[in-house]
Amino acid sequence: MYINILYMFILFLLCVLVHIQANLEDDLVKEALKTGVDLRQYSKQVEAELQRIEQASIKDYIKESQNIASLHNQITACDSILERMEGMLSGFQTDLSSISSEIQSLQQQSVSMNVRLKNRQAVRSHLSQLVDELVVPGAMISTILDSPVTEQEFLEQLHELNNKINFAKELSFRETLACSDIQDIVDRLKLKAVSKIREFILQKIYAFRKPMTNYQIPQNTLLKYRFFYQFLLANERTVAKEIRDEYVDTMSKIYFSYFKSYSSRLLKVQYEEVADKDDLMGVEDTSRNTIFTLGQRGAILSPAELEGPILVPHTAQRGDCRYPYETLFRSQHFALLDNGCREFLFLCDFFMVTGNSALDLFNCIMGKTLAMFLKSMSTYVSDCYDSIAIFLCIHIILRFRAITAKRNIPALDKYWEAVLELLWPRFELILEMNIHSIRSTDPQRLGLLDTRPHYITRRYAEFSSAIVSINQTFPNERTIALLGQLQVEVENFVLKMAAEFPSRRDQLIFLINNYDMMLSVLMERAADDSKEVEGFQQLLLARTQEFIEEILSAPFGGMISFVKEAEVLMEKGQLDRLKNDEARITQLVRGFSSTWKQSVEAMSQEVMRSFTNFKNGTSIIQGALTQLIQYYHGFHKILNQPTFRALTVRSELINLHHLMVEVKKHKPNF
Repeated sequence: MYINILYMFILFLLCVLVHIQANLEDDLVKEALKTGVDLRQYSKQVEAELQRIEQASIKDYIKESQNIASLHNQITACDSILERMEGMLSGFQTDLSSISSEIQSLQQQSVSMNVRLKNRQAVRSHLSQLVDELVVPGAMISTILDSPVTEQEFLEQLHELNNKINFAKELSFRETLACSDIQDIVDRLKLKAVSKIREFILQKIYAFRKPMTNYQIPQNTLLKYRFFYQFLLANERTVAKEIRDEYVDTMSKIYFSYFKSYSSRLLKVQYEEVADKDDLMGVEDTSRNTIFTLGQRGAILSPAELEGPILVPHTAQRGDCRYPYETLFRSQHFALLDNGCREFLFLCDFFMVTGNSALDLFNCIMGKTLAMFLKSMSTYVSDCYDSIAIFLCIHIILRFRAITAKRNIPALDKYWEAVLELLWPRFELILEMNIHSIRSTDPQRLGLLDTRPHYITRRYAEFSSAIVSINQTFPNERTIALLGQLQVEVENFVLKMAAEFPSRRDQLIFLINNYDMMLSVLMERAADDSKEVEGFQQLLLARTQEFIEEILSAPFGGMISFVKEAEVLMEKGQLDRLKNDEARITQLVRGFSSTWKQSVEAMSQEVMRSFTNFKNGTSIIQGALTQLIQYYHGFHKILNQPTFRALTVRSELINLHHLMVEVKKHKPNF
């Protein structure tokens, strides 16, 4: 208990201390403490001051009592007024709540009315369109019944009628009752339009059949009215099929008749003399060597002639003109290409077909004509031995195929392939026949020997250069391989013919003349980097070098043998073995000095007589004289070795510079 009392007393003291501390913080207390005033006395003074002020305040209050009473009355009146205003505002609040509800209700009604308005407008639009589509104007009826189909107004009303027919079909699927009101009149107008269109298109198709008619004109007319067929296809398929079948039948007969007549008339202006099975490279000389020569025939592949105007047979007959087969072939197939491309585009445009459907329709029209072409071509090719003509025809087709591919017209692709399947085997067969003819040739049955170029090698050169030049644009590996076989056989033939000559010199002259002739022809008319050119260049170089050694061996053989022997011994360091050959060396030096001019002159004359190509002859002479100088230079070099420096004959050696000057005088001018 005492502890509790003590605890409470302590708490009291703490509170007093806190209160005292708080009073000490007062500004007046702080001021009194600073001046040293007694606080009890100061407290009494303050209390007395407070009483005085209180008495003064009471007097002021009593003095202003009337004003206070008036203020009280005014406040009471204000309270009454505010109470009435509060009542009014409460009424206003109630009214505003009611107005908000009414506004919300009006807003909902407005939204509902807007939705109904839109729905009615949409219904009105559909009903208006429906009514417009259901109504058949009198202008449409009178135009479809009375106007010619060629009038622009008829075409416009036909478009409208087509729309109404499609709309009526759509309504009938939906089981719309209003459709029955116009169905009868729409059907009658459709039948009338179909009848008029059918009559118009059939008349245009029948116009194709008139003799000497340019069928492109009625075709262009039909293209202007391509919607007619579209209308028939959509509304009367039986009539559309009738028109298409009639067109196919008509054009098939027209094309067949035209190309059959044109092809037969072309054959009448072909050269009468053509190659036969005996006109091969390996047979004895004949008068028809031109079948192996390209000449101007290759111009047929130039763009100007390839796509030039076709031949007019009766004009050529009047002028007594004759043409090779490839020219007739080009004219015939360019006419086919031109007409075929135009026809395919017409079919795709007018009959609205694409892809395989377009190809099938094209084949229905052109199939008979193409079959006739292939049959007549097969008959001709099976008995043709003009390989250049066949090869030119192959490349004509390759170029025509590229043209149709560039135009993006696949209609003739299968025909091109069929023609190539006819021509390639025949060309390869003729080429193989020529290869066999050269392989089986017996040189002893070809008459007198002559070192000039042989006619068989000339035939080969002309033929090979022709095929190589044509083959450059569209290279064919099979052709290149067959030409390689032909070249091997020709090289073997040349060697067999050369073997018939008794002397090696004549053999070399024959080989060089033939190699040079073949090389000249090939370089003139074929590519300089062809395999044939490269092969014959190597052969010509090898035989020319051998011939130079051959013609130098007679007048200068002793010196050449000595130089070759001495050079071998020099390489082995055994040149002293020739130290005792002074007599031989003296004879060589004096013999060369006394006869070399005459020998060079005789050698030059012999070379110029032996070779048909003047340029080749001069080249050989230059090579021989150059080789002679090299040998004599080697001779000088050997005699200047220490082993032979004691020889007195060394002073008789011709100066190399003077020798070169003298040798140049003996080179032919060209």
